[in-house]
Amino acid sequence: MSEREAPAAGAGRGPYRVVLLSAGTGNPSSTRLLGDRVAQKALDLLREEGAPATVNVVELGPLAVDVARATVSGIKSADLQGAIERLAAADGVIAATPVYKAGISGLFKSFVDLLDNDLLVAKPILLAATAGSARHALVVDEQMRPLFAYMRALSLPTSVFATPEDWGATELGERIERAAAELAALLRAGVGGEIADRNWSAHQHEFGGNATRAERTGADVDFDSDLMRLATGGSLPPADPDAP
Repeated sequence: MSEREAPAAGAGRGPYRVVLLSAGTGNPSSTRLLGDRVAQKALDLLREEGAPATVNVVELGPLAVDVARATVSGIKSADLQGAIERLAAADGVIAATPVYKAGISGLFKSFVDLLDNDLLVAKPILLAATAGSARHALVVDEQMRPLFAYMRALSLPTSVFATPEDWGATELGERIERAAAELAALLRAGVGGEIADRNWSAHQHEFGGNATRAERTGADVDFDSDLMRLATGGSLPPADPDAP
């Protein structure tokens, strides 16, 4: 994992925390390269608008064994837990995956399967994918978009898809700039945070989960109730002999 920072050019909100989630496994990885281009453009746009921002990169390749073990055992390693916590603390996410056999990376999907359902609620998500052929171009909209809709994230209108022949094309650069501009605009507007704040209690949350607002779920739980006493290993209070 690595971090880059765009210094503030003037007064503004922030710093905004962006996580680049890359499921590329090559070295170099075209998926990571695409994610880097998108992330850098987003940082540049935020800097121009006087907004400080940082980008943390979460590479799933080195976590592949940890992801597999957690899928089977439910036990997350410290490195895997750290990656999830970075994602939970992010203001926005750039999610990039390679496409294999007309589908998103199994590593990418397995990692998302390990996330709490409320981890990405209302977070702006920029979707990106790479493939060896343009025949896979619809994978982003057919598979990634529904996946993050289930996670109740805010997928940006513009996604980024690249094949080997796209790298030298001006159209890819234009699409990257458009998608990055959408991400920067949503971050500066604070739309995701406002939606999550207003609707948080309406969503189902995992007790003790990783979501950044997880501590708020306790406000709706009566820890002094008989049920919660038993659930936490306690005992019921003595019966009141005068109770009806």
